[in-house]
Amino acid sequence: MKRIYATVVLFLISTTSTFGQSSSELLNSGDTAWVLIATALVMLMTPAGLALFYGGLTQNKHVLNTIGMSYMAFCTGTIVWVIIGYSLAFSEGNAFIGGLDNFLLKGIKVTDISGSIPTLLFVVFQGTFAAIAVAIVSGSIIERVRFSTWGIFSILWVIIVYAPIAHWVWGGGFLSDSGEMDFAGGTVIHINAGVAGLVLSYLVGKRKEHGLKEVRKPSSIKFMILGSALLWFGWFGFNGGSQLAADGIAANALLVTNIAACAGALIWLAIEWFIVKKPTLIGMASGAISGLVGITPASGYVDVSGALAIGALSGLVGYWGVVHLKSMMNHDDTLDAFGIHGLVGIFGALATGFFANPEINGGAGLFYGNPSQVLIQAKAVVVTIIYSGVATYITWKVCTLVTSGGRIEEELELEGMDIGYHGEHHIIIEENKLVS
Repeated sequence: MKRIYATVVLFLISTTSTFGQSSSELLNSGDTAWVLIATALVMLMTPAGLALFYGGLTQNKHVLNTIGMSYMAFCTGTIVWVIIGYSLAFSEGNAFIGGLDNFLLKGIKVTDISGSIPTLLFVVFQGTFAAIAVAIVSGSIIERVRFSTWGIFSILWVIIVYAPIAHWVWGGGFLSDSGEMDFAGGTVIHINAGVAGLVLSYLVGKRKEHGLKEVRKPSSIKFMILGSALLWFGWFGFNGGSQLAADGIAANALLVTNIAACAGALIWLAIEWFIVKKPTLIGMASGAISGLVGITPASGYVDVSGALAIGALSGLVGYWGVVHLKSMMNHDDTLDAFGIHGLVGIFGALATGFFANPEINGGAGLFYGNPSQVLIQAKAVVVTIIYSGVATYITWKVCTLVTSGGRIEEELELEGMDIGYHGEHHIIIEENKLVS
C-alpha cells in the first residue's frame, strides 16, 4: 500500500513540475487558451470591424457592397489559406516560397504542436491574418468594382502575393534570415495591402463622381466609429497573439498597442482641430487606426516610450498621407488604404528599427546602439513594395481577362451597387410594403 501511495505522489509531483512549461515538445494549455482567444479576436476584425469601418465611410448607395467585399474576402481568404496558402507560407521550401507538403493541411495531425500550441491553431490564427490583409485592399477600389472580379482577385492575391511575403518574413524566408523585425505584420499585411490598394486604384481608375462634394459624405459615422472600436479591440489579439504564448512579451504587446492607438487618435484630432478648427470623430478614429498600424511590427520589441513616439508619429504620417499625399499623387484611393495602411506601415517598419529595446525581446534598434537594424528594415520595406506592386498588377490583369473587365458600368456606378447589382434595397422595400 505504501508503494502505491509513493507512486501516486511521484506521479503528481512530476505532473505538477511539467505544468506550464513551454517547449517545442510540450503543449501549454495557457498558451493555447490565449491564442484561441486571440484568433477569435482577429477573426472579429474583418467581417465585423473592417466591414463596419469601411461601410460607414462609403456612400449610402454602395454601403452593402462595401461590407460584402470585406465579408467575401474573409471567406475566400480563409478557404484559400487552408487549401494552399498556409503550405506556401510555412511548409518547408526555399528562401522565397514554401512547398506543397501541407496542401489541404496534409500531414498536420491534431496532436502536432508548433512551439507550445497545436499546429492547427497556428494555421487558423495565421489564416485570419491572410483574410484581413486582402480585405484591407478592397478599401482602395470600392464603389466601382465587379463583385465577381473582386472574388477571383481575393483568391489569387492570397496565393500569389500574400503567401510568398509571409514566407519571407515568418516562414523561414530570406527576410527573416536577414534579421528583419516584423512582430505582427507591418510588412506582411499593412505595407503589402496598402501598396496593392494603391496599384489597384490606378488600374481601376477614379470613380465617376470623384471630387464631387457629396461623394465624401459617409453613410454612417456611427458605424465607422463602431467599426474602428472593433478593430481596436481585435488588434489586441492581432499583436498580443503574435507572441503565440501567454507571457510578458504578449502583455507588453497589448500595452504598447493600446498606447499607440490612443496617441495616434489624439495627434490626428489635435492636427484637425488646429488646422481646420473642427475636431472630427472620423479624424480621431483614423488616427487610432494609424497608431495601431504603426505599432504592429514593433509591438513585440518596443517599450512605452517607443510606443508613444510611434503612435504619435503614425497619427501625423497618416494625416499627411490622407490629406496631402493623396492629392499630390492624384489617385482615387477611396478609403485611404494606402495612406493609412501602406504609408503608416512603411513608417512603422522603419520605426521598429529605431525604437526596438533589447530589454523587451532581445532585438536592438538605432537608439540602443544598432544602426544596422534600420537598414535591415528598409531593405524589407523596399522588397515588399516592389514585389507587392508588380505581383498585384499581374494578378489584377489576369482577373480582368477572366471576368471581361474589372469595372462596373457607369450607369450602375451612379445608381449604386446595393440596388443595381445586389438588389438588396429592392428586397427591403418589398418587405416593407408587405408589412404595411
